Amino acid sequence: MASKKASLEHLRNVALFSSCSTKDLQRIAKAGDELMMPAGSMIVDQGQTGREAFIVLEGTVTVKRNGKKVATLGAGTVVGELSLLDHGPRTATVTCETDCNLMLITQRHFLAIVDDVPALAHKLLASLAGRIRELDRQSYG
Repeated sequence: MASKKASLEHLRNVALFSSCSTKDLQRIAKAGDELMMPAGSMIVDQGQTGREAFIVLEGTVTVKRNGKKVATLGAGTVVGELSLLDHGPRTATVTCETDCNLMLITQRHFLAIVDDVPALAHKLLASLAGRIRELDRQSYG
């Protein structure tokens, strides 16, 4: 597991948390659990109910939708963030392409952080809006 200082540096590189203060990042780090997962491990399974999100601290993950690869993501990215907002089905399957160091944040812990750090909700909404716009552009031009 990474040291607390290293964890904060990893979180600082996550776009979702880029505007957070060191104190805010400490709250996030405290709320999350670090996991080491070997290459080939499934992080989330499309269609299953989501209850948490994962931040890729180190390593690379593959995102597949309906069995088709749609993205390869690395350190500083978040997967499963829709589950921070609802308990709907996962929209993709994500597997570790390499050995990965991840931070797991449950919806309950995330919402507690948002209560303490409202700016985080603004960042999450902006991130999700950007994804919706990109999907709209890809679908409709």
